[in-house]
Amino acid sequence: MGLVSGLIRRMGGGRPVLASLRPGLDAAAEWLARAQDATPDDGVAAYYDVKKKQWAASYPETTGYIIPTLYDYAHLTGRAEFADRATRMAVWESEIQLADGGVRAGNMDAPKVVPTIFNTGQVLFGWAAAYEQTGEARFAESLRAASDWLVAAQDDDGAWRRFGSPFSHAGVNVYNTRVAYGLALAGRTLGEPRYIEAACANVDWALTQQQPNGWFAHNDLEHNDRPLTHTIAYATRGVLEVGAVAGVEAYVDRARTAAAAVAAGQRRDGALPGRLDADWRSAARWSCLTGNVQMAVVWLRLVELGASADEPDWLEHARGCIAFDQSRQSLAHACGARRGAIAGSAPMRGEYMRHRYPNWAAKFYMDAVMRYMAATGVD
Repeated sequence: MGLVSGLIRRMGGGRPVLASLRPGLDAAAEWLARAQDATPDDGVAAYYDVKKKQWAASYPETTGYIIPTLYDYAHLTGRAEFADRATRMAVWESEIQLADGGVRAGNMDAPKVVPTIFNTGQVLFGWAAAYEQTGEARFAESLRAASDWLVAAQDDDGAWRRFGSPFSHAGVNVYNTRVAYGLALAGRTLGEPRYIEAACANVDWALTQQQPNGWFAHNDLEHNDRPLTHTIAYATRGVLEVGAVAGVEAYVDRARTAAAAVAAGQRRDGALPGRLDADWRSAARWSCLTGNVQMAVVWLRLVELGASADEPDWLEHARGCIAFDQSRQSLAHACGARRGAIAGSAPMRGEYMRHRYPNWAAKFYMDAVMRYMAATGVD
């Protein structure tokens, strides 16, 4: 793997210690730039496959939510070229938006071109950020068209049952609260209360699937009895953020319950198990690196929203997950397709995105690091 950034040192019975954060943040941003440049368009390659030694095609879904991350990074560092990259991504997303307002499933080389709920919801983040940054009408138009399509596709109880991805687990998915979060942001950005109302309707439905211990049913790409920390984090943050936008404290409380349960299962090395069963027990020996930093963002958001003194130490839990992922990031790999990247699983042979570096892992790593830096002043 080459020289590894921030190898976890041990203190106090296994407590992971962070190395300097800025080098890894910069390296992840530069890897995303290479992932964009590896494609024939302005989208970001879905992943780099180590076994095949090749980049995948552009992925509209995750390119969409990489956009705000690169704007945030550009503002933090003064590296305007990353804001330019984000805007190019947003223009590309508008150019490939389907006529009905939806966003296609899968990568650009997928055998079917069909709109899907989740992917559409994720690109809302990019268009909202691009509109706020540039004021260009095209982004507001794309944002409105996609939001209208999502509202029209929503069932009366708030769930989305139609237009699921043909490339993942069929059926209703609680992690679509991540779509609701995008709709809530669209509503705030465009001044459209009906989008926020639709977001709340979805969260209301999702909370009917939450068990008393905070665990969500119907919340995985394949195994609903043992969901990924990746989809657990999607669902939890969706509930949390819709609550923050809509001012519904009950949603924030329900998200806090799930967040505390995940934190209780954090390993001594800072990682989370890749999957958790209905009793919040480990259901995987490997760790999902994306899920680790997604949960770190959830915990950091709880700090930003004013966590009380009797809650878990959210900052400490976030630090542990970031430190673990940091220890798996190479800053000096000879291969540019691996340098600065974050893998799917640790070890890489783990079940999630086996032997691949997904672009969304780097994106959420950057989000977690930037929020941690803002919360602590650590650089």
